[in-house]
Amino acid sequence: MKLLIASAPAIFLLLWSGGFTVAKLGISDADPLTLLALRYACVLVILLPFFLVVRPALPSTRAQWFHLCFVGFLIQVVYFGTAWMAFSHGGSAGTVALITSLQPILVALIMPALSQETVSIKRWVGLLLGLSGTTMVLAGNSGIGVISLTVLLFAVAALITFTLATIWEKRFGVGHHPLTSNLLQYAVGLAGTLPLAMLFEPMHVSVTVPFLFALAYLVLGNSLLAISLLLMMIRRGEATRVSALFFLVPPVSAFIAWLVLGEQMTPLAWLGMVVAAIGVWMTTRRKKDPAGKPALDATA
Repeated sequence: MKLLIASAPAIFLLLWSGGFTVAKLGISDADPLTLLALRYACVLVILLPFFLVVRPALPSTRAQWFHLCFVGFLIQVVYFGTAWMAFSHGGSAGTVALITSLQPILVALIMPALSQETVSIKRWVGLLLGLSGTTMVLAGNSGIGVISLTVLLFAVAALITFTLATIWEKRFGVGHHPLTSNLLQYAVGLAGTLPLAMLFEPMHVSVTVPFLFALAYLVLGNSLLAISLLLMMIRRGEATRVSALFFLVPPVSAFIAWLVLGEQMTPLAWLGMVVAAIGVWMTTRRKKDPAGKPALDATA
């Protein structure tokens, strides 16, 4: 368990970063909301037998039911729905990633007003370095260009929604069994996206090898592993620290594209990756107590 907790940020970052490219790949063969609904249906088919065998505890109060389902609605329906609609309207993965990478700044601004979590000057410097590095990567790789108002509105909606989901989970989240939280939240996702797909899309799907790969990655990598790791990290750590990881998503996405697809990484982009990494390190590192153990540092 300790090894999982220690490696969770790196695993999450790789899975989440790869998801931008894979989502674009999947949307080329299916309508966005239709693909989301299919993704959630596949997740439920996988999870349901395990849930029936293990029989984990369900939320014990109405408040717990509401908070769990509400976070699921924000992430699975609104966040992914608006982000993928931005893709389908011509938005590049880099553009959407850059806009949503502002999330740590919003979290850092809002959290002190809602809880005892504080953000020091040093951590603010780290957040700004993370944002600067991300912008350098996308600028160096020509990831920033003129975008339509529709793409901008969808991307900003995704940013605001994910910020709200992060803060809500930090404030009201309870450590439910992963099977319970995943099953309920993806059931909410399916219930929210399927009617929208039926109303507004022809529900086109072309079953190709790239599409099947994309669906498998989105179901297993993003839905089952990445989201579980994200919720675990939010509950165990400060929201600002966890959110700072999203500054590395655009740079890592660009690196994956360079490594796998051979897309060019300019010197400015490489420098941006270093700057973003330094910013995230400054924001997420924990100082040690006199005994040498990590200590929660709300003011450092």
